[in-house]
This record gives sequence, C-alpha cells and structure tokens, in this order.
Amino acid sequence: MSLFKKIVYLIAPILSDELYIKIRYWLTFHKRIDLKNPKTYNEKLQWMKLYDRNPLYTQLVDKYEVRSFVEKKIGAEYLIPCYGVWDSFDDIDFSKLPDQFVIKCTHDSGSVLICRDKSKFDIDAAKIHFKKCLRHDSFISGREWAYKDVKPRIIVEKFMVDDSLVGLKDYKFFCFDGMVKALFIATDRGIPGKKVKFDFFDENFNHLPFKHGHENADILPPKPEHFEEMRLLAEKLSAGLRHVRVDLYNVNGKIYFGEMTFYHHCGFVPFAPENWDYKFGEWIRI
Repeated sequence: MSLFKKIVYLIAPILSDELYIKIRYWLTFHKRIDLKNPKTYNEKLQWMKLYDRNPLYTQLVDKYEVRSFVEKKIGAEYLIPCYGVWDSFDDIDFSKLPDQFVIKCTHDSGSVLICRDKSKFDIDAAKIHFKKCLRHDSFISGREWAYKDVKPRIIVEKFMVDDSLVGLKDYKFFCFDGMVKALFIATDRGIPGKKVKFDFFDENFNHLPFKHGHENADILPPKPEHFEEMRLLAEKLSAGLRHVRVDLYNVNGKIYFGEMTFYHHCGFVPFAPENWDYKFGEWIRI
C-alpha cells in the first residue's frame, strides 16, 4: 500500500462520506467517480451508500435481526437454527452449546469461527478474536451506510455440512427490483494451497465471461439442485428493493438463507473486462 493510501485510511474517520468515497474510488479505479450521473455498477453502489438510505437496510444486514424478516417473507424453515445472540463474548455459556457450532458477529463479514469439536475449541483465543471484531466499525472503512447503526453482537448457529464434508457452498444472487439477473459461486474457498475462484452466471445459469475479484474455476461448478426454487426465494426476499445480493445455501438439496448484502465488494473491485461494470450498472435504476 502506498504512503498516500495509508494516510487516506488513517484519516478516514474525519472525512465526510462523499469525500472519502471520491478519494477511495480514484485510488481504486484511477478515475473520478460520477455521482451526478453514475453509469457503472461500482459507481451506483457508491451512490446507494450516499443517497439510498432506507431504514430497512439496517435490519437486513444485521445477521440476527434479518431472521424475522426472512421468516415473514419465506418461512422459518429456510433459517439455519440459531442457539443465541449475545452482546459480549463473556456472556456466552459454552456448556450449553452443542459440540459443533458456528460463531460470528452480527455486523461484519470476516469474524466467522467454526467449531467442529468443542473439546478442542480454544475459547481464550476466540475471546481475543471476538473482542477485536466487536470493536470493528464496518461502516467507516467503506462507508457502507446500512451497517452504520447495526449493533455489534455475537450470534451462534448450527454447524451445517453437505455431502462433500468440506463445508457449505453458497449461491449469491444479484437481485434488482426483485428480479435475479446474475449469481456467482465461489469454489476452492478454504482449501489449503488453492486460491478461491469466482464464477458468475445469468439467471438461467449460463456462465458469464468475466472476472470480478478472482479468477474463474478450472472446472465450472454444476447447476445446483433446486436452482429454480433458490432463484424464486431470492426474488421474494428482494422484492421492493433497488438492489441487493441474496446469499443462499444448498445443503444436500435443502435450501437455507445466508445473508443479504447491499454493496457487493464494497463497490471497489474492478470487472474484467470493464464493460460488465456498465452491464451490471444498467440493472440498478436510480
């Protein structure tokens, strides 16, 4: 990271949202952002941060509060069982948790820890990890407005695994005004010695010829079982919203809700080739 970038991130808390976004956009794409007449997907995500401030978004990005929304929209059967939510790590009684579970913060995306055997789970290390994560401000680093008022808490959910016995594969649906236009699947995630791959598909599961953040997989992931049901569920959850990414899991044919994201990659990752940035941008109506 250049010295200039380090200075920008250091003074980020004192910069206005608009100024910070303009500087970071220029540092990322080496061109000025057009907020008056945005055309690309990345530009429009920045526009949404500044001007689309629907109070509902705060609930939908909160990993605990969103559960009531999902239950109302599509039913509780699509929710991963939850063992509880706590304001502090010290409040968790691990003796009451099962031998396997997933623990994460409600306000961020990188705090997840997976416990496969409670007898070997390092609670002291986890305590240090989550005390740090709870202090993390998910809003200030990218000005993702929806996260600004999310209360940092810790949630524990059931550990799920599919027939691969490796982990869960999630399907990330890009929804625009309640319609799925694209999705992507990540492969090789968490596999030692391999880099994660991203592959994008259209709403009919035709592979799309571009890269966004990661290389494509050597072998394309197959169309998942019950794909049409997943697409319809994503559209129900996104109805009435300008743009949101709806993540769903498919566990041995059973579909579960993952999360909702309004600012994919924070709007700071280039498309290759660039014309796909404009294509995705066409789908966001402002």
